[in-house]
Amino acid sequence: MKRHFTGLTDTGIVRTVNQDNYHIDDLGRFCIVADGMGGHAGGQEASKIATEEIKAFLAANWDSTVSSEVLLKEAIEKANQEILADQQQHPERGDMGTTVVVSIFRQEKAWCAHVGDSRLYRWRDSCIEQITEDHTWVGLALKAGEINKEQAKFHPWRHVLSQCLGRKDLHRIDIREIDLKSGDRLLICSDGLTEEVPDDKIESYLSQKISSEAAVKELIAAAKQAGGSDNITAILVAQE
Repeated sequence: MKRHFTGLTDTGIVRTVNQDNYHIDDLGRFCIVADGMGGHAGGQEASKIATEEIKAFLAANWDSTVSSEVLLKEAIEKANQEILADQQQHPERGDMGTTVVVSIFRQEKAWCAHVGDSRLYRWRDSCIEQITEDHTWVGLALKAGEINKEQAKFHPWRHVLSQCLGRKDLHRIDIREIDLKSGDRLLICSDGLTEEVPDDKIESYLSQKISSEAAVKELIAAAKQAGGSDNITAILVAQE
């Protein structure tokens, strides 16, 4: 099956620096979105390290005999180690961290791995489904039944991460195979999009009969129109 990749990032309306990073592999093997935190320099550096290290690890080990699940786990762990090493060398960036979502297309199958609250959605038959699970305090409370979805949308702790890269206690990397068929679309994005544009609106944009490039531009424009309070990054993968 053929796939078409489109990616775009924007600083947004409020921020002056873009701490997001993304990468689309030239050969269509994988794509990455990372959303940094920890001050302007720290956030930028953390997301850059994560993106570069994961990209390099996947490319170097793509043809190895390890499973896709192991490949993803090792790639993210390597990125975490490099961020920790940078923190040691640059104490002023000691609190930096980043979320990450990685999607790979290997051996005729699609997989995703993530840490944090950047998301991956699958659009199919005019409906979207959030594939990833937010690694936040609110996400844990929602899963435990302590709050409902409506409360989660506006909870003051909704941005408090329970997991991110750049921490020694990284103990959760969610990895799963993604069922993908012709006509599906995958949206990988930072929370600068999902905080401003609700799921039903995202669904409506992806359901339009427009190109992937146009859909990504419209999603980012919608996030900016709604306030653009954070950096906004989106990758759209169209399965032909």
